[in-house]
Amino acid sequence: MKKAILAWTIASLGACSAAIADDIKLNQLGFLPGAAKVAVVPDGAVREFKVVEADSGKVVLTGLLGPAARSADSGDTVRQASFAALTKPGTYLLRVDGLPDSLPFKVSASAYQALNAASIKAFYFNRASIALDAKHAGVYARPAGHPDTQVLIHASAASPQRPAGSRISSPKGWYDAGDYNKYVVNSGISTYTLLAAYEDFPAYFQQQRLNIPESGNGRPDLLNEAWWNLEWMLTMQDPADGGVYHKLTNQRFDGMVMPDQAKEPRYVVQKSTAAALDFAAVMATASRVYAPFDQKLSARMLAAAQSAWRWAQAHSRDYYKQPQDIVTGDYGDNDVSDEFAWAAAELYITTGQDEFYKAMRAPEQPATVPSWSDVRGLAWLSLARHRQKLTPAADQPLIASRIDKLAQQLADGWRQSPYGISMQTSDFVWGSNAVALNQAMVLLHGYRLNGKRVYLDAAQSSLDYVLGRNALDMSFVTGYGARATLHPHHRPSEADGIAAPVPGFLAGGPQPGQQDKTHCPQPYPSALPAKSYLDHVCSYASNEVTINWNAPLVYVSAGLQALTPLK
Repeated sequence: MKKAILAWTIASLGACSAAIADDIKLNQLGFLPGAAKVAVVPDGAVREFKVVEADSGKVVLTGLLGPAARSADSGDTVRQASFAALTKPGTYLLRVDGLPDSLPFKVSASAYQALNAASIKAFYFNRASIALDAKHAGVYARPAGHPDTQVLIHASAASPQRPAGSRISSPKGWYDAGDYNKYVVNSGISTYTLLAAYEDFPAYFQQQRLNIPESGNGRPDLLNEAWWNLEWMLTMQDPADGGVYHKLTNQRFDGMVMPDQAKEPRYVVQKSTAAALDFAAVMATASRVYAPFDQKLSARMLAAAQSAWRWAQAHSRDYYKQPQDIVTGDYGDNDVSDEFAWAAAELYITTGQDEFYKAMRAPEQPATVPSWSDVRGLAWLSLARHRQKLTPAADQPLIASRIDKLAQQLADGWRQSPYGISMQTSDFVWGSNAVALNQAMVLLHGYRLNGKRVYLDAAQSSLDYVLGRNALDMSFVTGYGARATLHPHHRPSEADGIAAPVPGFLAGGPQPGQQDKTHCPQPYPSALPAKSYLDHVCSYASNEVTINWNAPLVYVSAGLQALTPLK
């Protein structure tokens, strides 16, 4: 069945590409009643749009299209239709004479609750070392894979206490992406973003039930899911010196098989400064988040954070270097000034010790949109979140100005964009959809800081973008949207024999590098940045899933649900 659907998809790509040019593009899930609501319409002779009830065809709103604008990133000329005045719950279509009606969309007070739950549940579906049973996983149930209780110490990670070839136990954690390996650096920003979502919107997550094995244990399920990965991360610290192994991996990537079918030996590889600092930052964050639930656990994580910090200070340039016999993802980074700043900020917030704020060297740190390779922005987001509880050592005006300046830059780009997004041409990189959502996360922090509505509306547009208001007229979240990603580069989704992919995963998204094009049987439909996307399992460069891309989807979908005014 899956192969038949894939063949049909490949055969129909040309016809679909032609139809996309005439499509009205919008968020295929819909909107909260009080949200900004924008669609993108191909330029033509008509200047008016209508919103109609999907079932009756009754016109409920009319408006004028905005000015025509040419998008260099997508190669088309479009106009925006703004219909924020539509607040009544229901299912609607947007209509422009001479064009096909838009896909149906809803206005609902719970518009993103199911999406948010699915984006978290995706982490459960990517758990290592556990069988997913039908009670919790439904049709995506699978046997356990990668117990990781007999992991080899790679030569690059050897120490007197743990010589090469000796074994440690390092189970649990999340598979990093479409592959089956586990990486501390990428786990760092991913786990932090989930914890940040809880810190910012605790009431929202306290009411949520995800049907995971730990549901009902007294902790919110978001924290239950994060703990599965935190437990693994703790095993990646060498108790003898506080250093942290960079990754747990095969020597090479597994084939397109299910987890229980992957039998290659597993290794922990090299301790690195970046891994130690990311670990320190996340454990310091987790220490304060879990403190109300378990003081002993909180103390354990803080001690682990401080030990990793001391190791990183003593090994400030132990950059990760890929061994010759290891060919899996490296997450290499030869500039760890941002990791030092982030770890210092989190330790300062959790301990209240001014020495950590000084170690951050705040005046030297710009605020940037977060990514795994540049985490200094996370330091500013955390400081802003906890600004009311900081010691006098913290420069409060500097904290506020860093967040507001970055949010304003993103909002300025949003205003000027033909598609109404904050992304610029340079943002169409590997994982561009995560760039959009990390920008939205910054904008939501700006909105929480000073209440500027423009920041909330710009953040909404980033979610609109990944859910369909884009040049490809598709939702990049598996299982969500009438035209959603069907063939992600994700081993379980490909190998499980089920036609539909595992739901709730965000695909990487368009980017013109096309690093995988020689491996794919189908060419990319376009080289333009906003259209350089291939919905094929071969496309690891545009269609892979990763935990650090899903994490901002969790944050943004919850943040919009929690922060958007009712009307």
